[in-house]
Amino acid sequence: MLKLLYAVCAMTAAACAWLLLRQYFQTRFRLLLWSGLCFVGLTVNNVVLILDRLVFLDSDLSLWRLSASLIAMLLLLYGLIIDSES
Repeated sequence: MLKLLYAVCAMTAAACAWLLLRQYFQTRFRLLLWSGLCFVGLTVNNVVLILDRLVFLDSDLSLWRLSASLIAMLLLLYGLIIDSES
């Protein structure tokens, strides 16, 4: 059951990233870019979670997962700050 849940989470984040970035390339609204990049990072986080919990059982990839999440959130925060100034 966890395999399915992890896969659904990763696919949902990837779908969100794809939809946001596709809309950004149509409208050039910058907040869509930063949100899409954030979801790309969250997709990477979910894929590393799958690798950590299901594939590499004897190694700890939590630092990689947290790093991907941090980078994703920092991208969104940067976009929110930069776009609010302009």
